[in-house]
Amino acid sequence: MPVEITWWGHATCAVVDSDVRVLTDPLFARRLAHLRRRRGAVPPASARRADVALVSHLHADHLHLPSLAALAPGTRLLVPRGAPRAIPGLRRLRDLRDLRITEVAPGDDVTIGDVRIRVVPALHDGRRLPVGPHRSPALGYVVEGEARTYFAGDTGLFDGMAEEVGPVDVALLPVGGWGPYLGEGHLDAGRAARALARLAPRCAVPVHYGTYWPIGLDAVRPHEFHAPGDEFVRLAAEAAPGVAVHKLGHGESVRLEVAR
Repeated sequence: MPVEITWWGHATCAVVDSDVRVLTDPLFARRLAHLRRRRGAVPPASARRADVALVSHLHADHLHLPSLAALAPGTRLLVPRGAPRAIPGLRRLRDLRDLRITEVAPGDDVTIGDVRIRVVPALHDGRRLPVGPHRSPALGYVVEGEARTYFAGDTGLFDGMAEEVGPVDVALLPVGGWGPYLGEGHLDAGRAARALARLAPRCAVPVHYGTYWPIGLDAVRPHEFHAPGDEFVRLAAEAAPGVAVHKLGHGESVRLEVAR
């Protein structure tokens, strides 16, 4: 059975494996604070259907309460340990929308149907900014069914990345951001290509670029918005020539036949 991956923009992907639909960092907004969606339509209602949604960390462009509220009642939701304590709105969603929230940390695993989801570390600031003292770990996830699909969330390169993540067939790697400059704990196209060489999956999909941009900054380093996907394709061919890279447009899908 092929594994299907759809990129809806930013870090939001749908991974369909073994008849289980997994949604990563759901973000369905046209505008988020000072960010405006500049490319790709807001995902349709059909994109919001999931058996389980994965949240990598507490930043508002990854844990977006209005987008989580758009999930169907009863949807399973995996969030970093401590997230409901840090974000009261998450507890209200649990009660009002009947989201089945499970708090997880690196080393945990959760089974949904015929899919096992492993929780792995990420190198990123896990706090809810700009307010709140509570910390939660930033996470990545490996979805294991017919394929092993790694969703990195937001992360920098870190020692032991390949060992922590383990063998994977597909890597969904962030290659950019939402502003002119990337801070600590992020992958740009070059660092993502180096991560690809370490992880050595069979194929990869670049994400987390070319979707949102600060209002009024269209002319400030616009290549940081437009170029990361193509740059990653070029650098990945040099750093990991054996990996097939699928650069998707917003709303585009790829079906992967993975034979282990």
